Amino acid sequence: MSVAACLLLYSFALAMLAPRLLVRLTHAGAAPRLGVAAWLAAIGSVVGSWVVATGFLVTELVRDWAEPRQAILSTCFAQLRAVAAGRYGVAVQGGLFLLSGVAAMVVAVLVARLGRSLLRARATTCEYARMARLAGRHDPALGAVVLDVPERAAYCVAGRPSTIVLTRGALAALDERHVDAVLAHERAHLSGHHHLLLALTRGLAAILPRIDLVTTGAAEIARLLEMCADDTAARAHGRRTVLHALLTLSGAAPVPAGALGASGVGVLARAERLAAPPEPASRWRIRLLLGTTAALVAGGPLLAGGLIAAGLSLCGPMTS
Repeated sequence: MSVAACLLLYSFALAMLAPRLLVRLTHAGAAPRLGVAAWLAAIGSVVGSWVVATGFLVTELVRDWAEPRQAILSTCFAQLRAVAAGRYGVAVQGGLFLLSGVAAMVVAVLVARLGRSLLRARATTCEYARMARLAGRHDPALGAVVLDVPERAAYCVAGRPSTIVLTRGALAALDERHVDAVLAHERAHLSGHHHLLLALTRGLAAILPRIDLVTTGAAEIARLLEMCADDTAARAHGRRTVLHALLTLSGAAPVPAGALGASGVGVLARAERLAAPPEPASRWRIRLLLGTTAALVAGGPLLAGGLIAAGLSLCGPMTS
């Protein structure tokens, strides 16, 4: 069995099993940062395995094209070579070339769609930040732009420069302590570059909508990033203050596309977590499980590459 086959089997198993396991470990938000890392490691491991497996397949194809051997995979390549040479007729040969062309086009389209998605997300957030600065007034004391609208809303938009937006309705509903907590929440998003992680994972979910690991991961990462920002604000202003601000802003104006808002995602789960945080023993247990899971899923492709680099062909071709 080739390295490519090992990686493809590994990625298939991980894509099937990881979503349910990771949702169970991260749902309560006991360790949101490690939860984000575990989801990213799983998604990156699957996509990376596909890329590395493709590289190994191409390498073996080129090698076996010139020096065919009796391994199972080499025999397959020998048959493909015979088809490509026209031994089985022009129709079969044309079908092989058509299939190869379609596969290459699909990969190119997926990569192009991901690139366009990332560029579009960047352009949208930059434009919205610019429009918010034009429509609102900058408050130096808050370090934010205030929009003169009655709806309660607070969010941040990445751009040049990045912008935190508060509405007049939000300022009227919150006292000074709660406003400070909301601002700390939004600054945590900007300083943590959370918009980049969301743009990447949502872009992957858009081009791979049938891969549950990617689609579920994008949604879970968005929720966990809000919990990370909640924790940053709570360390400075207290959990009760953040909870009150979150409940005050919940159910109000929706957060614009591309923005990150204090009441944008997973409000109920975050409120429950702030009101009744996990016990220390439970947090440490989840951290240990998530850390181990992230290390294992990230190490799969690296282990295969390391074995090959060390000359240990455990997954290398087997000759008869």
